[in-house]
This record gives sequence, structure tokens and C-alpha cells, in this order.
Amino acid sequence: MVLRIVEPGIRTTIQDMGRFGYYHMGVPPSGAADKYSYLLGNIMLGNPRHFAALEMMIKGAIVEFKKKTVAIVTGASAEVRLNEELIPVWEPFLVQPGDVLSIGAIHGGVFAYLSVSGGLATPEMLGSRSVCLASEFSGVLGRPLLKGDLLPLNEPLPGAIRQVGKTLPVEALPSFSKELDIRLVMGLTCDRVSDEGLVGLLNREWVIQTESNRVAYRLHGGRVNYKEEEPPFGSGNSFGNIVDIPYPIGGVIVPNEEELIILMTDGTGGGGYVTIGTVIRPDLNVLAQARPQSKVRFHAVTIDQAFQMRREIEQKVEKVKEAVQQV
Repeated sequence: MVLRIVEPGIRTTIQDMGRFGYYHMGVPPSGAADKYSYLLGNIMLGNPRHFAALEMMIKGAIVEFKKKTVAIVTGASAEVRLNEELIPVWEPFLVQPGDVLSIGAIHGGVFAYLSVSGGLATPEMLGSRSVCLASEFSGVLGRPLLKGDLLPLNEPLPGAIRQVGKTLPVEALPSFSKELDIRLVMGLTCDRVSDEGLVGLLNREWVIQTESNRVAYRLHGGRVNYKEEEPPFGSGNSFGNIVDIPYPIGGVIVPNEEELIILMTDGTGGGGYVTIGTVIRPDLNVLAQARPQSKVRFHAVTIDQAFQMRREIEQKVEKVKEAVQQV
């Protein structure tokens, strides 16, 4: 049972929830850029949440199914056609052997996801099927998909056909916007930033630049002034230099006073730049779907508030699970 890539789109890769426990060795977690949209695809199919799917960027893929199964397209909006017939996103559909699914240009956001009942049966590396281009894994684990690739699928789960036509509760549907409110927990080395710099971070509008991808997003528009204090010994001469630290995924790095770098799911390692805080996990999903020229405002939250927001997202996911599992 396989899925054939007829046309791969711009950058279609295999992703799941990511790999964990290897970041300190230079291997990023990877996984779906928008884990919320990806996760809901699996939930809508009745899959376990970690089953691998296709992540499509900017322009979707054309694929041919070689066996009967159930699938769903989630994420940012796209025109989706099954055998040339328009079908809705965010709704499981039945496919037969020989059916061709076409996902067109992706609108409003950056990423769309194609999930199938039972998930992809592609190889694993370090406990995950997620592609990581920087890690140079072998085969499909280390590159975008190409025309003619044949991807093995697991057998559909028992009762998968009952999921066909079910709809996502409106309150769980993610929204995609060109104006974002992003929450972050302040800390790490923000003591190297002046009070004016903190105001510049939180009270100014930042604009996402074209040099943004799954590794990092770059933003300009505000100004974060460093404290004019002598840098720590061994860190260099700039006020923005620190002794190297490990960067967290979501870390907001200040390489100079007029630019921010936010590490995304393929971010790696650490370095010697001031790191002013960390974007909370739910908002990394939102940020990943933001196109260049989108506008961002940052809002500081406490660790307790960040955990509460994560719990709220989890509760929303559980409600979706309960709703779609009803016969």
C-alpha cells in the first residue's frame, strides 16, 4: 500500500511530532511546523497523534493513492481536488485505488498537511519519521519529496471509514492572520537589554522578513537597545555578545539592536547572542503559518500563564477527539 508523488509542490516533506532527546547533540526536534493543524488531522482520522503526515509549503502536492483509505487535508487554506472534484479541507474523505488528490496553492498561511488513516510507514531515525534537511539523514528523511517517490502507508485503522465527512468543531479551527499577537516568557539573558530595549521589544510592531523558514524567522521594525556594559570575558566586544548558551526552540535572539531571530522547529544548537525570551509553544504554531510582511506584536507572560495556555490548547484537542469519536 503506497502513496505516489505525482508532483511534489515546492517543499513537501514528511513530518510528525518530532524527535526528542538529541537537541544537545545538535539534532533539532523538527516535526510539523504547525503542530496544532498537524495534530488535528490525526485526531480527525482517529489516528494516534504522532502518526507521520505530509507537510506542504506554499504550494501543495499531487499524489496518487494505490489502495483504499481515508485521508484529510488540514492547515492553511488550499484548493483541494479529488479526481478533479473540489472537496473541503478539515474534513476526512474516502479514497479508492487510483484516485488522484491535488492540493493547489496554499493561501493565508504557509503550511498544509495531508494525513492518512494509519499514517505513513516511512523509515524512522532517532525515534521520528520527521525530515530534517540540516541533519543530512539518508533517503526521504533528509530531503524534500521528489516526483515519483513511493511512500509506504500503514493499513487504515479499523473503523476509519466512520470518520468520513466528520467536521471540526468551529471553536477548534485555527485562524491565520497577517497581524499576530505572540506571547513570550521573558528571561535567559534579557539582563543584557536596557529598559528602553524591553519597551522597544514589547511596544513596537515587528515585520517578518523573507529570510524566514523552518529554522528561524527574522523580524525587523522595532529596536532593542543593549545595556552599555562591558561584555562578559571571552564573549567578544559587542554589547550584544554573551558567553555561548544553548538556544531553546522558540528563543528570541537579538543579534543586533534592529533585528530579532526566532528559532523554529528546525533550529539548532546555541551561540553567543543576547536571547531575550522564548515564544510559548502554542504561538510557535501561529508564527510558523505567518508569511513575510506579516506584522507581529509581542506580549510578555509568566511561566504559569504559559502552562495554562498550553493546558487550554490540550483541552480543546481533547474536546475535538471526543466529538469525532462519537458514532
